Amino acid sequence: MSKVQKQRVQTFGRKKTATAVAVCQQGHGSIRVNGRPLHLVEPQALRFKLEEPVYLLGRDKFANVDVRIRVKGGGRIAQIYAIRQALAKSIRS
Repeated sequence: MSKVQKQRVQTFGRKKTATAVAVCQQGHGSIRVNGRPLHLVEPQALRFKLEEPVYLLGRDKFANVDVRIRVKGGGRIAQIYAIRQALAKSIRS
């Protein structure tokens, strides 16, 4: 029996020296950053910046896709903006 490969898109976002890589594929609507759910990302005050693409595009766009994001480098604020850019690019693609 052969496995059916899922269609996936890999995008990246950058801010200063922070780089985030997002992998978007068919799934159940989960968004994870470095293995943690989106709603647990710190700092809490900037979490809304990460959720902006979800609010602007609507939850229905994210309902049937899983997005895994890896981020490294830079400070916390630069990482937040890099994650946001990678998330928006992955859904657009």
